[in-house]
Amino acid sequence: MGGNHTQVEFILLGITESPHAQTPLFVLFLLIYIVTQVGNFGIIILVRVSPSLHTPMYFFLTHFAFTDICYSTVISPRMLADLLAEDKTISFTACMIQFFTFAFFSTIECHLLAMMAYDRHIAICQPLLYVTIISSRVCWQLIAASYLFAFLSAIIYTWCTFGGSFCGHNHIDHFFCDEVPVLKLVCSDTHTSEMLVFVFVTINAVGASMIILLSYISILRTVLRMCSAQSRARAFHTCASHLMAVSMYFGTGLFMYLQPPSSHRSLDKVASVFYTVLIPMLNPFIYSLRNKDVMGSLVKFGRRLLNHWQHRIFLSSST
Repeated sequence: MGGNHTQVEFILLGITESPHAQTPLFVLFLLIYIVTQVGNFGIIILVRVSPSLHTPMYFFLTHFAFTDICYSTVISPRMLADLLAEDKTISFTACMIQFFTFAFFSTIECHLLAMMAYDRHIAICQPLLYVTIISSRVCWQLIAASYLFAFLSAIIYTWCTFGGSFCGHNHIDHFFCDEVPVLKLVCSDTHTSEMLVFVFVTINAVGASMIILLSYISILRTVLRMCSAQSRARAFHTCASHLMAVSMYFGTGLFMYLQPPSSHRSLDKVASVFYTVLIPMLNPFIYSLRNKDVMGSLVKFGRRLLNHWQHRIFLSSST
């Protein structure tokens, strides 16, 4: 890395500089963060305790929920603290770690969406070979490869973003340490770094998008060949939740990274809030409320808990 970065400190300008808006936003985002954690931990626990959900699709879903937990935790606590703090200084090391973890988990989430699309493709297009192709061993290999490649990608993203020389003003016009606002503070040439980041973003995002697109083209062709309208409806229903999550995640990402750098500065922060804060909260609802298997397991789990507590109350009252 060029220059001496040990003494570098940044100041996060945050979502808003209006003092009247900061407290209401703090309450709102705190509630969102709590709902995010409860919802995603709930998905993980429900899949663990429900034998009917011990399938590859829900295996990937638990990792997706875990990623959302970590993903939101990288951003929200710091953002909440800055909404109430007068001093919004963040050290170079803390900023770099935040960006690294953000890049790591966002890359994993991108890969997981592709894995879940491939899982649905095999389940609908090759149902007789599903158990053979999507075995437990294959699931773990896909997850391990995703974590490894995301780790390597995050190292490259971080080196490209923080490897230059920082001079001049140190105000990051954002609520977390993201690539574009940080690179604006670099006074050395960033062309090579930007191109390298572009290549790896293309490999991750476009590669995952192509897998998702090809999977759903194959699913659509298979579904349209089905004779039964009920079978077609059931096949589409199993893909609806995943399609909704894909549309939100990639739609917001495309809005953020494909627009000209000089336009929509205020909208960038709104899109970033949706991308980093709201989507991790919405995903558990998307995958549970529209999924009969999850809702059925949730009802059974609730009944077991109710029966357990009624039994304990009965025993304590009888003694």
